[in-house]
Amino acid sequence: MKYLLTLIFIIVSQNLFSQTTFIGQDSSRRPIITAVPFLLISPDSRGSAMGETGVATSADAYSVHWNNAKLAFIEKKYGFSLSYVPWLGKIVDDMAISYLSGFYKIDKIQAISLDMKYFDLGEIQLTDNQGMSLGIENPKELSTAFTYSRKLTNNLSLGGTTRYIWSNLSGSISNYSDSKSGSSFSVDLGLYYNKEITLLNRTSELSFGSHFSNIGGKITYGSSKNLDFIPINLRFGSALKTFIDQYNSITIALDFNKLLVPTPPIYEKDNLGNYVMDPLTNKPKILKGKNPNRSVLSGMFSSFSDAPNGFSEELKEFTISSGFEYWYREMFALRGGYFFENNDKGGRKFLTFGAGLKYNNLGLDFSYISTIDQNHPLAETMRFSIALLFNDAESSSIDD
Repeated sequence: MKYLLTLIFIIVSQNLFSQTTFIGQDSSRRPIITAVPFLLISPDSRGSAMGETGVATSADAYSVHWNNAKLAFIEKKYGFSLSYVPWLGKIVDDMAISYLSGFYKIDKIQAISLDMKYFDLGEIQLTDNQGMSLGIENPKELSTAFTYSRKLTNNLSLGGTTRYIWSNLSGSISNYSDSKSGSSFSVDLGLYYNKEITLLNRTSELSFGSHFSNIGGKITYGSSKNLDFIPINLRFGSALKTFIDQYNSITIALDFNKLLVPTPPIYEKDNLGNYVMDPLTNKPKILKGKNPNRSVLSGMFSSFSDAPNGFSEELKEFTISSGFEYWYREMFALRGGYFFENNDKGGRKFLTFGAGLKYNNLGLDFSYISTIDQNHPLAETMRFSIALLFNDAESSSIDD
């Protein structure tokens, strides 16, 4: 590559989830790195306030991100939502994620949605190989998606999403170097089940959900030989909503996530700590694990069995999200949760808090992250969300 981006640029663009251990530095710590990780960042305040849960919670204007199949269960006829997330505020002050979505309920069993996610990485100083300034650039990433969701029965629904992804990490420098913007297409597939039950003589709703997101082609920022996986992800979990009385309800939720991309292998090193090169491929020789340069389908299916240290390491690749939500008169909400990621796979651990307010057609939500490590880049992350939800004349009998 003719020009070299600064180290902070690489870290920010490729390690947005604070996976700060470099591959090869510690053989026991191998966080999975993908391109365009902004696709996994939760856009809304409700899900993030509940410990990053959402695959099986009740449907809302942000359902497409968590589980597109939930959209068919939304009670409103149509609506719009907007959220804003100042990102990594402990490191920079000009990085943010904006999310805009709109949905329309075609009938009682079908719904469609359009959404756009925009990631502004802020201003970054670029230099060449000699350290000379190439100016200040403003990298940015964008995704746009269309979703269709349909009920199969009164309790079960499916969802499908098609998405276009665009990423420009080098700004206008791409005009005179081999670094270019990258793009890809992906699909999401979701399943959602919701059933009313009686629990301790109280009316309750039990839900299950699963969601495959970002199933798509690899992305490159230059040579076709350098292709990176996008963050293909599996999310599954359950939620239970119990109505304490006619005014109060409580929801508890539990989600699990796993990236369906190759686990970094352990490479062989000599006594000086240098990589041992394979004479046939002229690439570092793999000591344990599998070659990460695989096709998308091979990477997905083998992601459950390719960890160098076997099944115990595969379990470490699951993140766990847990959360609760309390509603009073479906007007005021309090939320909380906990997110856990194994130290060897990134080490994110944080508590989440938030609140919500509904008034007529307007919904306002806020969330806050409190990390276990107070110097963590995600510490004090806040999200702000607003939603406008409407009923048409035929459905005006539905409670707001």
